[in-house]
Amino acid sequence: MMSTTLRATAPPRPAGAAQNGGRRGPRRSPSSHIRMTGWLFVAPAAVYVGVFHLFPVLYGLVLSFTDYSPISRAAPDFLGLDNYAVIFADPEFLNALRVTGTYVLMVLPPLVIGGLLLAILINRPFFGVGFVRAALYIPYIISLTAVSLIWLWMYSQSGFFNQFLDAFGLPEQRWLLESTTALPAAAAMRIWTALGSNMVLLLAGLQSVPKELYEAAHMDGAGRWGQFLHVTLPGIRPVLTFVVAMDIIWIAQGFAEVFVLTRGGPLGSTTTVNYLIWTEAFQYNQMGSASAMAFVLFACIMVFALITVRSMSGRNSR
Repeated sequence: MMSTTLRATAPPRPAGAAQNGGRRGPRRSPSSHIRMTGWLFVAPAAVYVGVFHLFPVLYGLVLSFTDYSPISRAAPDFLGLDNYAVIFADPEFLNALRVTGTYVLMVLPPLVIGGLLLAILINRPFFGVGFVRAALYIPYIISLTAVSLIWLWMYSQSGFFNQFLDAFGLPEQRWLLESTTALPAAAAMRIWTALGSNMVLLLAGLQSVPKELYEAAHMDGAGRWGQFLHVTLPGIRPVLTFVVAMDIIWIAQGFAEVFVLTRGGPLGSTTTVNYLIWTEAFQYNQMGSASAMAFVLFACIMVFALITVRSMSGRNSR
């Protein structure tokens, strides 16, 4: 009688208790744990990018519409598009755009063609090939400021290049003091610095082309030049497109070599947009106009990089 009473007064069990083994609450699936773990790994990098990359860019965009000097206690004064109107009417900024475009055209073709030629030359086994590849790549991993200081001595009156000319009885040159030679001198240093990087990337592209395609082209009677045009170039087109686009982005932001070698001179012949931005921001303390220049440079780089990518990869997209 007592056991019957206990059974009668016992609280009813939930409907799903038997299936859940007495556990309460929804059960998390393994995919939710995987997503949670993934977010935990991504969170530090996301916070870093947001705080140190995305926020400064957005803040710079806001400053480009204001008049603001960090040495002033006043808050930024909103000007609208006045900064952009002023810089597009400024001959110094227009000259900096022209110099930057000229600089890109000076550096880009020899950098890409030279990197491809080097990649073709070392894309075969020979004694010391690893050492040669490493030696060609080393200039790229050295600080650009340190390289610029070395080339500053080489361009000096008693430097390597003038000693070389003197050995052949040729007159000495004022490499960095003449407006006709200063920008080509900076471009030569930039080419020498970046050749190794392009060589490594294009070498990877060359080694990814299947050898069977060369064998088939050879059986069809194609010579080396024909194989290069119809097998090598189509095979490395994606890598070549990437190299050209990244070179445009990298060269158009040239600053360190100009700062060390010429300080924008003589007569503004080497004043790139990036150097002018530094001058406007940190010498004249005009953060608003400097930010506007930075976003105009960003727009120009983006447009030319997109045009390059579309023109070089257009055949593959059809």
